[in-house]
Amino acid sequence: MPPFATSSLPDTLYSAEGVREIDRYLIDEQGVNGFDLMQRAAHGAFRRLVSRWPYAGKVLVLCGAGNNGGDGYLVAANAVRHGMTVNCLAVAPTDKLAGDALRAYQKAAADGVQVQQLDDIGEDHLASLFSEAGLLVDAMLGTGVSGAPREPFSGMIARSNACNAPVLAIDLPSGLNATTGAAAGDVIQADMTVTFIGLKLGLFTGQGAASCGQVVFDPLDTEEAVEDCSEIPLANRIDWPGTMPWLPARRANAHKGRFGHVLIVAGDRGFGGAGLLAAEAASRAGAGLVSLATRPEHVPAALARCPSVMVQGVIHGSELPPLLEAASVVVCGPGIGTNFWGQQMLDQVVTSDKPRVLDADALNLMSSRVPIQADNHILTPHPGEAARLLECTVPEVESDRLAAARALQKKFGGTVLLKGAGTVVASADGVTDIVSGSNPGLATGGMGDVLSGIIGALYGQLQDVRRATGLGASVHLAAADRASVHKGYMGLIPCDVIDALPLIFREAEGLPNRSRED
Repeated sequence: MPPFATSSLPDTLYSAEGVREIDRYLIDEQGVNGFDLMQRAAHGAFRRLVSRWPYAGKVLVLCGAGNNGGDGYLVAANAVRHGMTVNCLAVAPTDKLAGDALRAYQKAAADGVQVQQLDDIGEDHLASLFSEAGLLVDAMLGTGVSGAPREPFSGMIARSNACNAPVLAIDLPSGLNATTGAAAGDVIQADMTVTFIGLKLGLFTGQGAASCGQVVFDPLDTEEAVEDCSEIPLANRIDWPGTMPWLPARRANAHKGRFGHVLIVAGDRGFGGAGLLAAEAASRAGAGLVSLATRPEHVPAALARCPSVMVQGVIHGSELPPLLEAASVVVCGPGIGTNFWGQQMLDQVVTSDKPRVLDADALNLMSSRVPIQADNHILTPHPGEAARLLECTVPEVESDRLAAARALQKKFGGTVLLKGAGTVVASADGVTDIVSGSNPGLATGGMGDVLSGIIGALYGQLQDVRRATGLGASVHLAAADRASVHKGYMGLIPCDVIDALPLIFREAEGLPNRSRED
C-alpha cells in the first residue's frame, strides 16, 4: 500500500474549527444527540479495525480526556463485546472526564472494559502492555489540541511509535494539527486514520500526509444535515481520479496545432539534464509541439534523447524573442542557474508576457527582485524556494502550508503550487486545492523538472491555469505511484515517472491495458 492512501473521500476540506462548527450545528440546530454521534463514530472505527486487522490479538486502547478519549472508550467496549482481548489505558485520569466523554467511560466500564489508569501502573507493567499489543488504538488527543503534546501524552506517542504493533488513529493522529498538517512535537505514526463528519485539511498535507496512513471517512449518517450547514470549506481535495475528467478528449481529426506549443527555457552549463527532463515530460503530457532553448553544448545530447523536440542553442537573451513569439506557453527555470545567462533568460520570458510556468532557478532569481505580479503565470516552489520568496524560514512555511501558498499568490499573483506531501495549489480566484497523496520516491533531483514540463503541456491544452496546475500535480503523483509498483521508492528516478505518463493518460482515454507490466 502507498504511504498515503484514501478511501471514498469527499472533496471538501475543513479547518478543525470548521468541523467543530459542523458538530455544533448538528447537535444544537439539527437536534442530533452528541452521545449518539460518539457511539456511531466508535462503531464505525471498530468496523474498520475488524476489517483491516481481523486477527489483531491483544488490542491496546489509549484514551485521553476529551471526546476523542470518549471515542476510544467506546471502541474498547465494542471490542470487548465481540470477544476480543482488550487493554484500555486512561492516559488522562478518568476523574477529569466530563460530558459525553464521561458517559462513554461509564458505558465502557458497564460493558466490562477494565480501564487501567496510567498514573497507577509501574514502568514494567506499562512496557508489557505495549510489548504484548497486537494493535494500538490512538484516542488520546483530538482536534482541540494545539502546540506540542505535553506529558504524559508525549511519552505515550513516543512509546506508540517505537512499538511494533500497527496503529489505528481515531479522527486524527495525536500530536497533529488538524488544520495545518503541522506537528510541533511528536505525532502518532498511524497505519489507518478513521475520521468523521467532515475532512480536516491537516490530514492531507505536511506531517498529516506522512502520519495518517490510509484515511477512511465515515459521515455517521449526517450527509443531508451537513449539506444544510453554511460552514465554508478551507480547500478542495483533488487527485488523479477526480481530475481525470478535466483532461480534454482528442477528436479523431485532432492535429498538433490544437494542443499548444511549449517552450522550455532551461539548462545552463552543468545542468543540461534539467531541460531534457522538462521537455520530454511536456512531450509525454500531450503538448502538440515542444521546443527547448538551452546552452549550445547541450544540443547534441538533447537531440539524441528527444528527437521530437525542437532544440535551439542560445548564448544571449537577445536570441530568445523569436522562440518566445512562436510558443503558446513557456516553462522557465529548470537548471538556468542564477548567473548572467539565467538572468537574461528570465528577463526575456517575463518581458514577453507569455503564459508561463516558473520553477527552480527562476524562482531563486525572483526572490532577489521586486515581486513580478501577473495573472498568467504559475509558480511551482518547493518549501525552500517558498521561504526565500516570502523572506521567512522553511519551518515557517511548513507550519502552515496553505497560508504560505496563499501568501505567495497574493505577493506574486497567478497560481502557486507549493510542492511537498499534500501539494497545495492556490489560485487567483481564491480557490485552494490540496492534491491528496504522497510518494517518497519523488524526493530526488529532477522530479520538479518533470512536473514543470507536465504542467506546461497541460496549460497549453486546457487554457485554464488552475485546472492545468492541479491536474499536472495529480498526474505527476499518479505516474510516480505507477512507476513505484515496479521500481520501488529508493530506486525511482525522473525518467521512470516520464515513462509511466502514457500509462496514466491511457486510463483517461479508456484504452485497454495491454502491457503485462502495467
